[in-house]
Amino acid sequence: MTIKILNLYAGIGGNRRLWDGDIKVYAVENNPEIAEIYKHFFPDDVVIVEDAHQYLLDHFQEFDFIWSSPPCPTHSVMINLWNNKKEYPKKYPDMKLYQEIIFLRHFAKDKIWVVENVISYYDPLIEPVKSNNHYFWSNFEIPIIEKDKRFIRKGNIKEKEKRNGFDFTGLKIKNELKNVILNNCVLGELGLEILNNAKQELFKRSQERIQDC
Repeated sequence: MTIKILNLYAGIGGNRRLWDGDIKVYAVENNPEIAEIYKHFFPDDVVIVEDAHQYLLDHFQEFDFIWSSPPCPTHSVMINLWNNKKEYPKKYPDMKLYQEIIFLRHFAKDKIWVVENVISYYDPLIEPVKSNNHYFWSNFEIPIIEKDKRFIRKGNIKEKEKRNGFDFTGLKIKNELKNVILNNCVLGELGLEILNNAKQELFKRSQERIQDC
């Protein structure tokens, strides 16, 4: 059976880099330039340039596994530092993160889903699992991985490319954008472990349905 996957706020696909097997991935990214980079690395995926928050609401029932990584800057420790400096404009946390968690918990119980974000500067409003310097909310078991925990954003662009498993050679991308998209990547090893756990949960549920028949 082909697993239909919705990859929301896909970026360049750090979480998706090592995914394989009988899967069909639909990636939603609202930045056209970043979406084109995603297409370069994953030409067989369906790439959709739309607002991921609305796309989830409209299409969640069409997928077996949903991964969502809502924008994280307003939740990060760094934004807390900026909010305490007079020269920076103050920002509220973007509550789309919790909107999606609550929505999925109540209306996507028959789906397998995970929501990812950064370690926040405040105590999370809904308790997450912490893995590899990320918070995760899900309806299945999330693996705990600590690889490169302290060094995710350290080093120059080439070092970040190597760490995340991407090679931008031949692509016309400004260094500023390279830094942004590489800093936002979920390590492929963690993405693979999470997908494998999701597959196990899907298989378990399918067996339970067979037994109930």
